[in-house]
Amino acid sequence: MNSEIDILEVDRIVAEVGTDAASVIPILQAVQKTFKHLPEEALRRVCEITAITPAQIEGVSSFFSQFRRTPVGRHMISVCDGTACHVKGSEAVYKSVLHDLGIEQGDTDADGLFTVQKVACLGCCTLAPAVQIDETTYGHVKTDTVSDMIADFLENEANRIPRQARAEEQGVTMGEVRVGLGSCCVAGGSAKIKDALEDELDALKCKVDIKPVGCVGMCHRTPLVEVVIPGEEPVLYAKVKPEDIPEIVERHFWSDSPFIKVRAATESLLKRLYSDAARNVPARHELNVRDEPIADFLGRQRHIATEHCGILNPSDMDEYKNLGGFKALKEVFFKNDPQRIIAEIEKSGLRGRGGGGFPTARKWGIVRNAPGEKKYIILNGDEGDPGAFMDRMIMESYPYRVIEGMIIASFAVGASEGFLYVRAEYPLAVKRVRMALKEFEAAGFLGDNILGSGHSLRLKVFEGAGAFVCGEESALIASLEGRRGMPNYRPPFPAENGFNDCPTLVNNAETYSLVPWIVRNGAEAFAELGTEHSKGTKVFSLAGKIERGGLIEVPMGITIREVVEQIGGGVADGRAFKAVQIGGPSGGCIPARLGDTTVDFEALTGVGAMMGSGGFVVLDDADCMVEMARYFLSFTQSESCGKCTPCRVGTKRMLEILTRLCNGNGKQGDIEKLEQLAKTVKAQSLCGLGKTAPNPVLTTIQYFRDEFEAHIEGRCPAGKCEKLITYSITDDCIGCTKCAVDCPVEAIHGEPYSVFEIDPEACVRCGACKTICPVDAVVVE
Repeated sequence: MNSEIDILEVDRIVAEVGTDAASVIPILQAVQKTFKHLPEEALRRVCEITAITPAQIEGVSSFFSQFRRTPVGRHMISVCDGTACHVKGSEAVYKSVLHDLGIEQGDTDADGLFTVQKVACLGCCTLAPAVQIDETTYGHVKTDTVSDMIADFLENEANRIPRQARAEEQGVTMGEVRVGLGSCCVAGGSAKIKDALEDELDALKCKVDIKPVGCVGMCHRTPLVEVVIPGEEPVLYAKVKPEDIPEIVERHFWSDSPFIKVRAATESLLKRLYSDAARNVPARHELNVRDEPIADFLGRQRHIATEHCGILNPSDMDEYKNLGGFKALKEVFFKNDPQRIIAEIEKSGLRGRGGGGFPTARKWGIVRNAPGEKKYIILNGDEGDPGAFMDRMIMESYPYRVIEGMIIASFAVGASEGFLYVRAEYPLAVKRVRMALKEFEAAGFLGDNILGSGHSLRLKVFEGAGAFVCGEESALIASLEGRRGMPNYRPPFPAENGFNDCPTLVNNAETYSLVPWIVRNGAEAFAELGTEHSKGTKVFSLAGKIERGGLIEVPMGITIREVVEQIGGGVADGRAFKAVQIGGPSGGCIPARLGDTTVDFEALTGVGAMMGSGGFVVLDDADCMVEMARYFLSFTQSESCGKCTPCRVGTKRMLEILTRLCNGNGKQGDIEKLEQLAKTVKAQSLCGLGKTAPNPVLTTIQYFRDEFEAHIEGRCPAGKCEKLITYSITDDCIGCTKCAVDCPVEAIHGEPYSVFEIDPEACVRCGACKTICPVDAVVVE
């Protein structure tokens, strides 16, 4: 037996989680967290002391991508391969990480320090390409910054000292400083900004509140710091660095102590004298919401699901209450009329925000009217779409709001027990939701006889294990029950026969978060927004080749062009707007010429896409649409559960054809074969994954057929497909060595002041050399 495996730890995990067969996934997650993988001895012990069988463990652990059966390094490097990261060069970043560590794909480095893996999406799409090392996320990673990233992580690990809680200064507060601490903000460096603020204000000995807030929406400008002083206009600073903090604090706050004043002034003077970087920093970073770029980004938005964006502390229940929280819940329990709630939701026109837009009130009514004493409610926060992070942000920034919506929904349908099913890849969302649930229970908003209403509800968090197909309701429920996440034939639908064969309501985080607003403000106010059949607002993650990416909430009916050009500021780097991918791998690629298409359920379906969970990834003229189709098919094919033949085999055959095209081995008839296969898979697949997987292929063929034809001829018009392009250096090279220094795989060789050469076998086509070359001597053919 492996001496590193402490069987007592396994016993402790089982005692904490449970011994029934449905506990298999949380038990495996806890075992893997403890031992870094699933040791054979630990799994045998689980089977000895629980109702879980070896066959069940084998079936579940081999199905979900999260589980590892072999040992890994001390640290896991996860390179995001979501849509936004993919189009911004994540594949080259991945190869650069492997090269920097000297390891092969899927291997661990020689020292056993790092294991490298690709992940479908880290939910930080506006920071693409993103890389996560353990729980530390790095954004905007480039091939030439990989070494610095790894060095920074190791340095921080070596110097990691737990920070003590900040001591409260006495007296009246001079104001507050708001710091965004959502996942994207933290990845952008906001946690270090908060630490620097604490240090500076403590040194100044003045009472100022440092307030953590959720997602601020303007992810393209993170880290953001907002200074709020009573009686003055708030001041917002963007892209702040820790070294900027002293001057920002000095500008707004002061100390009553003469000694501290002199010391602070002296330190500030020395910084101005000896540090050019610190000079006038606040003025360079200060933002005004009336400035045109900021006004354009915010002006068309309407915050309903994201109400109090940038103001609310996600972990402060009292503040949530003071801003109107629980008002809807108390009103619902006071009137004590579940049917009235469903009627109000129906009048609002609310449709599910997580997929095809099924009417919310109709689903609630089915659950309520379904026979059976026991009913369940589930929050679907799995959000496996690459390029989407709306539910992550909502759970991180508005956990009380989501749970309040769930309680109202549970009362309306008669559910007494439920789950918040959250992706394990969203650790901050898991943490904040768990904390909020404890506070709800302590306040009497969860448990038996809530607020004396006679309604009881118990909720707990269940972490998903990394299967995109579990976004489908019946597959999600299967994993909750301890089975492989495979969809069921329908009908019956989960609303009639779901978890434990009981009626089960499943909605996503955005849908639940809209419910309290509708109850407080009335169905008519919500229905006034949007179009005839698509009411209210929709939250999108605006990412990709866009100037101003971030999280946006816009009224239904806005056009694609307005989102891209007005809110997003157009395509980045002066390139041309080519297409937009809406709805993730289940959506479609809509060309720029259809930019006046409105964003609503019917219009998007009409052009071959779908709303989906709200991924909105912008593509420019440097993106190859054949390669994009191949990328999406590779994702859905690998995520297929394999239960039905059309999806399992059909997507594989489609992917083979697309791969041949991208490799220059296409042949006549491939396009027609792709169309035929796509229609078959779409018509005959069992669940939504298979039925929508062909959408990206069908839309790219429909709108960009000429690119497919060019690939059959062996050409990639966008110059993207690696097998169809080569990088070379012309005689214009001045031998400055910049390209060789920046090459992440050391594929460029030569002597200073001579013409350099690129080794085509070693070259990963990342484009770093072309970007850095001062004389444009690098050409792509």
